[in-house]
Amino acid sequence: MKKKDYEDALDTLALELVGMARWARAKGERIVVIFEGRDTAGKGGAIKAIHGTLNPRQCRIAALPKPSEDEKTQWYFQRYVAHLPSAGEIVLFDRSWYNRAGVEKVMGWASEDEAQAFLRAAPIFEKMLVDDGIRLFKYWLTASQESQEERFRERLDDPLKRWKLSPTDIAARDLYADYTAARERIFAETHTAWAPWTVVDFNDQKRGRLTLIRHLLDRLPDTHVEPEPIAWTPLGHEPLTEDFRTLHPIEDYPVED
Repeated sequence: MKKKDYEDALDTLALELVGMARWARAKGERIVVIFEGRDTAGKGGAIKAIHGTLNPRQCRIAALPKPSEDEKTQWYFQRYVAHLPSAGEIVLFDRSWYNRAGVEKVMGWASEDEAQAFLRAAPIFEKMLVDDGIRLFKYWLTASQESQEERFRERLDDPLKRWKLSPTDIAARDLYADYTAARERIFAETHTAWAPWTVVDFNDQKRGRLTLIRHLLDRLPDTHVEPEPIAWTPLGHEPLTEDFRTLHPIEDYPVED
């Protein structure tokens, strides 16, 4: 997809996202959006496309690290509950509780019994969230192994993206089919009427972001809320300049005109 076409389309959706956030604040809505999928699928870019448009005090990203020793002894969902939204908030989960039946199971960090217990509990847990009024959206971003290899290679070759390449990513190259099996098992057990999964093709990441955002907005009710009027009067004088006395700005970064 051409960059200009993408940016124009995203600008249009950004206006709707801002309106959605205004509606959520006015109505006290609680919104949770889960982003799952393969490594390199594009979760971070999709989250950034939404979060970058909105007030970060209202729209939060939950990207949890591996559990601490204390957290390993807790109820599995406990550390995720702490990140759920209050009234008027939107939380974007960059991976979620589905780690247990996904990467943890595939990588051998969770046993079969733990994964099965999670798959039994997840629909019940999500039913509780939805019944309490949380709007829960679950997206699975998909990409072919050919696309995955291209993106891994890009991370390897680009010093600015090398930090994204982890040992888990490297292991994923040989576990593509295992992740497919884990995904299908997750869908079979947790695709429910109250919390359905939506799969989005992210082989073209720009188009995938637009598709996901459009779908998310379309699943919400009429979110039109008029912005509150702001009384904006003339300044009444010429704009003032900065008056530095104790400290002064450092020299500008040198750039040739």
